[in-house]
Amino acid sequence: MSGLSAMLLAAGRGERLRPLTDHCPKPLLEVGGRPLIEHGLDSLAAAGVRRVVVNLHWLGEQIRAHLQQHWRWDMELVLSNESGQRLETGGGIHQALEWLGSEPFLLLNADVYCDLELRELARLAAQWPASQLAHLVLVDNPAHHPDGDFALGPDGRVRLDAPALTFAGISVLHPGLFAGQRAGRFALAPLLRTAIEAGAVSGEHYRGLWTDVGSPQRLAQIRQYLALGGSRLET
Repeated sequence: MSGLSAMLLAAGRGERLRPLTDHCPKPLLEVGGRPLIEHGLDSLAAAGVRRVVVNLHWLGEQIRAHLQQHWRWDMELVLSNESGQRLETGGGIHQALEWLGSEPFLLLNADVYCDLELRELARLAAQWPASQLAHLVLVDNPAHHPDGDFALGPDGRVRLDAPALTFAGISVLHPGLFAGQRAGRFALAPLLRTAIEAGAVSGEHYRGLWTDVGSPQRLAQIRQYLALGGSRLET
């Protein structure tokens, strides 16, 4: 199948959500009456993604079984098995490159709930600027991450000085970001920092609804928000 590819990161342990994640993987926690991972799949399908790679580690067989039983999206599903090894984000993506192909692809954390429409990111991936390695979606620093990750210059380039914004876990990556990397466990952040220093990373500041469901409190907040019809979200 040709066309836009994406990776949905679903291998995490969800330590801060214990004991909820002792027996249920974080991507299958219910949000808005449905497993969290399904909201991400909806967004990717709406953006025109034709193939999605989902990586599996902690309680991965539960995710595999759920997706195989309930799959209804017009996308090819590829499951990247990381059982028995913790590859971290960089290593997990590197393992999946054979399915993601040689063109830019969307990357989405399965524990993110966001109302950003991904069509513009899909268009960016289709008209990728030469020499660029990544495009990051950035959000205002949440209370649980006040120091932020990156800065965004007036030219739309991501910078490392005065990190006033937080990486949303939503991006477009070019496979060239991983050039020279060997298979195995490694983080994504150092690769991004090197690319930022080279001026090869653009970004955008998204000001709409976004939360990473990384604690029982934030899980309760997004559930309450949706139960109230999206009228307010406590921070």
